[in-house]
Amino acid sequence: MNLLDTLLRCVGTLVAFLVLPLVVGQTEHKVMAHMQGRLGPMYAGGFHGWAQLVADGVKFVQKENVVPAGADRRVFQLAPAVALLPYLLVLLVIPVGPDGMVGQVVDAGIFFVLAVMGIGVLGSLMAGWASANKFSLLGALRTAAQLMSYELPMLLAAASVAMAAGTVALPGIVDAFHWWWVPWQLIGAFVFFTAGLAELQRPPFDMPVADSEIIFGAFTEYTGLRFALFLLSEYAGIVVLCGLTTVLFLGGWHGPFEDHLGWLWTLVKTFALAFVVLWLRVTYPRLREDQLMRFAWTVLIPLALAQLALTGIIKVAIS
Repeated sequence: MNLLDTLLRCVGTLVAFLVLPLVVGQTEHKVMAHMQGRLGPMYAGGFHGWAQLVADGVKFVQKENVVPAGADRRVFQLAPAVALLPYLLVLLVIPVGPDGMVGQVVDAGIFFVLAVMGIGVLGSLMAGWASANKFSLLGALRTAAQLMSYELPMLLAAASVAMAAGTVALPGIVDAFHWWWVPWQLIGAFVFFTAGLAELQRPPFDMPVADSEIIFGAFTEYTGLRFALFLLSEYAGIVVLCGLTTVLFLGGWHGPFEDHLGWLWTLVKTFALAFVVLWLRVTYPRLREDQLMRFAWTVLIPLALAQLALTGIIKVAIS
């Protein structure tokens, strides 16, 4: 890999990181507007509200970046970057298409992406702790509890795919994929995707940012561009979660004419899953804190263990 190739891969990853989350954000405006009959997001700029995202960006730029007097100033300012940058690193190792269409191949790809995604949640913890606000601290503590609960089923579900493929490298998993995997890995896909939603604190798993009771969780004291970076990290997390689910459970670039259009199939599957994420937001009510924790320990973890056992049985039967 020469310097030019490395530079092109980095630039391509950066462009995808800056564009795809904004596309998901714009799509969320339109999906929610149609599903809930919201008129506002459909008017900005004229045709189908095309300028809504631009209007939001101008709004965030115009707002003052306030730091509370009692806050830990350096940690408070660093938290948005800690929440956002891990998703850029994860996006770098997700294979988009065949023949080396990946920013960087990592041999222990599954462990790398799960570890780095876990770091991203530290941004919320830093924000809540540094804000000198009891509501922010409560939201941060809920984030920590939610992370510890949902990290385990997510790891177990990913381990099932790695066991089936015989490798933990993401390109190797896609290469080993067969379409008959989909039915017996369906439980693992459900666990992985659901646990990922909980780690992103997306509805109905958004108790750490429950606006009706703790204002906006760890982000209560954030304004302007710093708050916009937290929103961008949420949409970037949606792209990363849907991309990983596509690679691990839906065959990644596999599809008709995959040699030439493999990248397109990856994007189509990723945005189909992103639509499901947006759909869930306007469909299900928020879980209570006790329901959220019980769901992880009594539903997702047993399902993930059952998926591991099923994968082991099928692997032994095949061999």
